[in-house]
Amino acid sequence: MPQLQQIARLPDPTDNCAIAIRDLAAGTAVAHAGSRFALSHTILEGHRFAIRPIPRGEALTSWRQRFGIASRDIQPGDYVINAGVQLELSRRNLDFALPAQPNFDNLIAPYAFDERRFTPAPPLPLHSQQRHFAGYLRSGGRGTGTRNMLVLLGTSSLTGGFARALASRLASLADDCANVDGIVPVAHTEGGHSAPNNRELLLRTLAGFMAHPNVGAILAIDYGNEAITNAELRAYMLANGYPLAHLRHHFYSLGPGFEDNIARCREVVRAWLPQLAQDKRSPQPLSALKIALQCGGSDAFSGISGNPLAAWVAKEVIRYGGAANLAETDELIGAEAYVLDKVERLETARQFLRKIERFQEWVGWHGQTAEGNPSGGNKYRGLYNIALKSLGAAAKRHPDVPLHAVIDYSQPMTAGGFYFMDSPGNDLESVAGQVASGCNMIFFVTGNGSITNFPFVPTIKFVTTTARYKLLSQDMDVNAGAYLDGEALDELGARTLDLTVDIASGTPSVGERAGHHQVQVWRDWQQTRPANVAVLERRSYSGKPLDILPADELPRVDIPVYQTERGSTSELVGMILPTSLCSGQIARMSAEKLNALGLGRGVGLSRFVALVHTEGCGGSVVPEYLNIQLGYLQHPKLRHT
Repeated sequence: MPQLQQIARLPDPTDNCAIAIRDLAAGTAVAHAGSRFALSHTILEGHRFAIRPIPRGEALTSWRQRFGIASRDIQPGDYVINAGVQLELSRRNLDFALPAQPNFDNLIAPYAFDERRFTPAPPLPLHSQQRHFAGYLRSGGRGTGTRNMLVLLGTSSLTGGFARALASRLASLADDCANVDGIVPVAHTEGGHSAPNNRELLLRTLAGFMAHPNVGAILAIDYGNEAITNAELRAYMLANGYPLAHLRHHFYSLGPGFEDNIARCREVVRAWLPQLAQDKRSPQPLSALKIALQCGGSDAFSGISGNPLAAWVAKEVIRYGGAANLAETDELIGAEAYVLDKVERLETARQFLRKIERFQEWVGWHGQTAEGNPSGGNKYRGLYNIALKSLGAAAKRHPDVPLHAVIDYSQPMTAGGFYFMDSPGNDLESVAGQVASGCNMIFFVTGNGSITNFPFVPTIKFVTTTARYKLLSQDMDVNAGAYLDGEALDELGARTLDLTVDIASGTPSVGERAGHHQVQVWRDWQQTRPANVAVLERRSYSGKPLDILPADELPRVDIPVYQTERGSTSELVGMILPTSLCSGQIARMSAEKLNALGLGRGVGLSRFVALVHTEGCGGSVVPEYLNIQLGYLQHPKLRHT
């Protein structure tokens, strides 16, 4: 008969629910704390079961925090399941029976902060001896770079495609240029239409990209007539004290002729390369490191292995004088008590709670609530509701580390310590803000295997379980599952800190070697007040083709076409359709490789295309999204998808 610790984990010894560390068969006998019980149903890896009686009306707990209320009496060994998880599992092709009914209701209780009991937490004591990495010290207060990149920035969404095309033409110029870590595009979806509501945020983010210490030189590209232009970006940087004079940069506006523009930009880049080659790494203190703490594709073990490991390393960086940045506001709702357990100043705690309240208000403007955050994948992997997801996400703050400051999205960090940055729960949008705030390293924790990377800041990817690491060893840097397997956190943390120093010093991360990366800035929000929500809810997009005039009313034009069961088309293409924003870059790279190999031409395909988009990450998937995706799949041009 296995002991509980052999098959499950308790985030805290006082919890009344345990987390299965592997699939457990129904009837499995378990010994714990002098008692024995059997599992009522087959329990999926990452899902919870009761370890002692929980009467109806009593709270279910993890990390000593309440995440649900028993809706019926729960016995030791019972599968703990709510309605949302039961619905999600019913959609999966499972080969075992689920409980007939849910046995608990979600509990997302409003957090009450008692200022009278607040006690300021002292900063962490610093290490007596400094540790160093090899970095690029920048002038003008820009900080220290962990990379020396030449960046091609599409200032708005309208020039992102040109930036990508330019990078594909010029990337090889860096191959034989010493001390140049790459030529990369930064393309995003914002600033292309009139009067964006995120104007200030977007300008601050682009300014942060421009002045980032990992940028050796940057070419900003616009048309000159967008909502956000190079002229406006330059004026913003000068007005807000960004050290533009200490940065190799060029603002370029596109003119007529694609190839002419390519040639002009190539000359700008060529002129910079000898200068970039003169940049040298030198020993720099770890106090110059600023770590972005992120998670995506989270599972039940994110808060047990991956996030605590990232927190351990971040704590060490802070003790050397560096900084760490926690974000994703909506994924901390329900974990306020943990985040505010240690705070250096009362006003900082107030600022954090104001950010939470404002985010909830904004979500309400769009007819939604934060409770809809966990995705289907999150639920399948054991994150039953926003409370559990938030508690796991908050574990990126080590219990010993006090909250130093709260900042806006992409607001620069000015000192060491632990920061909270206001941002959405979308991984890519949040990472972009952290980079713009000055983060020169990214820790990305994943359970499902998200492979997010950023173009000019190295990402160290932690995966939460050994089994998943074995599946994704070519995409992950750190197996946090070793902690679940019995390795001491201090030992695993020390090795991960060594890896962090190596990658900061120039060793490519796994993601950098793979070559995939993408950028998404916090997107414009259409609602600016709690009005017209009913109109939003009534909108419908079927995904069906638009009606056209009858054939006898159209002029006759003779062109060669393919006749397909879905209509006539001038060419046949193969499409790679990412189901979410997070897989867009992989889809794009796959299409490029297939085209380079010439695959499909023997069966009539002219090319492969990737339909990269901004939707499908996190939360519920609305019918409009599904209908539009189905509409793409039925397009007459498509022969293979």
